[in-house]
Amino acid sequence: MSGEAAELRAYLKRGGLIAYPTESCYGLGCDPRNPKALKRLIHLKGRSAAKGLLLIAHNFKQFTSYIRPLSAADQMKMQRSWPGPVTWVVPASPACSPLLTGGRATIALRVTAHPVAARLCRELGMALVSTSANKSGKQAAQTAAQCRRIFGSRVRVIDGRIGQRRRPSTLIDLATGTTLRP
Repeated sequence: MSGEAAELRAYLKRGGLIAYPTESCYGLGCDPRNPKALKRLIHLKGRSAAKGLLLIAHNFKQFTSYIRPLSAADQMKMQRSWPGPVTWVVPASPACSPLLTGGRATIALRVTAHPVAARLCRELGMALVSTSANKSGKQAAQTAAQCRRIFGSRVRVIDGRIGQRRRPSTLIDLATGTTLRP
């Protein structure tokens, strides 16, 4: 791990929040294992904790501590759509924080195709929370400059360009195959 990645990982472990480019907008993220960071992120957005949060990762292995074991067929179904803008709702591990799940028995996951977001997860060696960089109900930030205006020094902004996608990721329930968000 580079010195920069090690410093960023330490910042996240202390409860720091970051903003980074994703496929369709800037995302807000934190260490999904840090309850203090999860609470700060939810409060910063003005978001209901009942909505839950989604996780992005560089690969499927980065999700294993957040989910219940899945069949090989289910894993293959998910992995055929990754990396890319498809988020799967899957059974959460009983140890998964209700701040991540919104108190439900499921959690939303995506292996990101965005080069900056994927590199962050790879270099940090962990999944990251990913929610749109905005105040709840407002337009999502499209640039690093917008993130700095909205959040100021409360968030460390990672510079980069968002992807070409103009809509949030497709959301699919793994258990039923239902598309929850096209």
